[in-house]
Amino acid sequence: MTSTPWSRPARGARGPAPSHSRDEIVDAAIAMADAGGIGAVSMRAVATALGTGAGSLYRYLSSRDDLLDLMADRAAGELRPYPDASGDWLDGMLRVARRQLELYRRHPWLVDVLARPAALGPQSLGWFDHCLGVLRPVPAATAAKFEAIAMMIGVVSLFARSESAGPPAGFDGIDMTAFPNLIAALTTPPARAPGRRDLFDVTVSSVLRGVLAQNGGTATD
Repeated sequence: MTSTPWSRPARGARGPAPSHSRDEIVDAAIAMADAGGIGAVSMRAVATALGTGAGSLYRYLSSRDDLLDLMADRAAGELRPYPDASGDWLDGMLRVARRQLELYRRHPWLVDVLARPAALGPQSLGWFDHCLGVLRPVPAATAAKFEAIAMMIGVVSLFARSESAGPPAGFDGIDMTAFPNLIAALTTPPARAPGRRDLFDVTVSSVLRGVLAQNGGTATD
């Protein structure tokens, strides 16, 4: 079985006494990613921020992938305390999804880190466990519930990535008069009808209800 950062000691048994804890290394890496994106995070850059050599970090971590896994799990801890799971299951999952979107807004780099194969740590497992608890009343197979959670994560990631990308690039050098519908779409302020539900809520709800209804669940609110 492949080991994970959580199944190994916080530091290697060899070498001099540590000058920094693994938690301090993860904190420094998260601060670096928040400021400059995940591309700014390297073992050497984190070591420099801590005032030590890159080689010293390998007493705590076996690779940069270990560091990314630890960063993602530390961020997942910010999802606590979990939203209230009582009441309607769909409302409960929407609360979970909104909390996750807020997390991605605080840490935009998470979208890229979670897109890679990753080891799940205790905070991430706690979040999955909470989601399964919210979905407990739904009469669908466990596999369908895992699929629904995965689809919800995908939707949240898409919304977060869209927000971080900002508005579309300009069209300098192109005569836009030939595209009147595009001009109207880009220049008309969006109007929200009274009582209209947020697009994020609508999308997440539709995905969850669709996946679970097709797998023995319920399509009702």
